[in-house]
Amino acid sequence: SMDGAQPPASPTGLSAYVVVSQLLGLTLLVTTGAWLGRYRGGVAWHSLLQFNVHPLCMVLGMVFLQGDALLVYRVFRHEAKRSTKALHALLHGLALVIALVGIVAVFESHRTKGIPDMYSLHSWCGMAAFVLYLLQWLLGCGFFLLPGASFSLRSRYKPQHVFFGIALFALSIAACLLGITEMLLFNIRDSYSHFVPEGVLANTLGVLLVAFGLVVGYVLTRDDWKRPPLAEELALSMDFKTLTEGESPGGGT
Repeated sequence: SMDGAQPPASPTGLSAYVVVSQLLGLTLLVTTGAWLGRYRGGVAWHSLLQFNVHPLCMVLGMVFLQGDALLVYRVFRHEAKRSTKALHALLHGLALVIALVGIVAVFESHRTKGIPDMYSLHSWCGMAAFVLYLLQWLLGCGFFLLPGASFSLRSRYKPQHVFFGIALFALSIAACLLGITEMLLFNIRDSYSHFVPEGVLANTLGVLLVAFGLVVGYVLTRDDWKRPPLAEELALSMDFKTLTEGESPGGGT
């Protein structure tokens, strides 16, 4: 048969879950935009609406793009490892830049309105997520993208990198949920309990955030959906191991 000439198909179910994750992700962005546009006056930088840049950037960067960056290794299963790795780092980097814009927006908005900073649980969890995410990205680039880290160092660090990747994604979603609640209590405290449309829409956004996190988390934790190493990667990693660990059978350096 000619099967050997074609790259193996993605495992059954993986494509469906990835499609669902992207539909949820886009729905997240539309719902955030609808909330800010319909009930909070829209988004603008140099005005009283500067605050609204914050939730939009955080959902786009720290949730949608971060989630997609995590899925890269599951989606691009048969592409060269190097380019998959570069895309993974690039998406995370883009998420960081967008999140930084969101953080600057909220600090500037607070300064303009004379609101204190960093006192709420949302701000603590959010800032922890951002700082740790930046650290995770720098360490990831240092260990996996730049030449120089030995094979044994990489393989020792990889489980930490994978675990904290998923943990920070979960923390980012938790920070968003706290932020949504805080925004509702600041803006519609008196009418929230009457199931007003804004409250229902914002609650729906929270449920969508959880759903996106669960779908991405499921894809990431299914062992049989992990990216299989390509033949040339296996050969390369053996050569790399030999070079870096001095384990060559010929007794070389």
